[in-house]
Amino acid sequence: MTEDQILNLLSSNVLYLLLAVLVVIVILKGVKIVPQSEQFVIERFGRLHAVLKPGINMIVPFLDKAAHRISILERQLPTATQDAITKDNVLVQVDTSVFYRIIQPEKTVYRIRDVDAAIATTVAGIVRAEIGKMDLDEVQSNRSQLIATIKTSVEDAVDNWGIEVTRAEILDVNLDQATRDAMLQQLNAERARRAQVTEAEGQKRAVELNADAELYAAEQTAKARRVQADAEAYATSVVAAAIAENGLEAAQYQVALKQVEALNALGNSPSSSTVLVPANALEAFGNAFAMLKGKA
Repeated sequence: MTEDQILNLLSSNVLYLLLAVLVVIVILKGVKIVPQSEQFVIERFGRLHAVLKPGINMIVPFLDKAAHRISILERQLPTATQDAITKDNVLVQVDTSVFYRIIQPEKTVYRIRDVDAAIATTVAGIVRAEIGKMDLDEVQSNRSQLIATIKTSVEDAVDNWGIEVTRAEILDVNLDQATRDAMLQQLNAERARRAQVTEAEGQKRAVELNADAELYAAEQTAKARRVQADAEAYATSVVAAAIAENGLEAAQYQVALKQVEALNALGNSPSSSTVLVPANALEAFGNAFAMLKGKA
């Protein structure tokens, strides 16, 4: 086929070629494939027409256009530092970070220009307001409650922007050096006070235990004396009964027996090498044996 024939063929079919090219362009313009992590905001004649979800979508070529491609992935704002004054007039620096994602792209596109800056400003104001209601000790101890309050307040503030706040974090609460030194002195004083209180309580407890021990010893001594007195009273009552029954002989026998026991104790003493026997010792022995013999 010569060149002239090719040119004649193309010139006779040029209309069909142009029509085919137009169909391809229309298909390419009319079919939009949206990735899973994005949504397309479609405008028609400069106005919002639709929001395309992930997948294959059809639009009107040359009338509709994808004006904005919005990522719906979760985002993190850069860590920001805000100065705040607590209820007890302490200056603190709070490091915060916020995580969010766009759930209504049409609101985010047409209602706010710089969403990151707007959220950062909103968080800064809310943090200052909430910390101003709390003392420094409450800020340190109730951080989780403070985070929850900040998250709820930010959600309410950005609701018209089509944004969902997924998480708010307080990374650190910093104090100036003078405040740190004062807190350290207070902490050391509190530790010293607790140590003194503990030592005083220990001494008090020791005194109480010693008093209880002395009281217990006195009670036991009194019980022993009472038992001894009861025994002596019982022995006396027995002797008195014997005397009443046997007369003077029983009394003489008891006296003689005590004398013999005293002499035995004196003779068995390990510290004495010489035993002095009274003059009437033999008479006491004799009287005792005589009484025993007579009794038998």
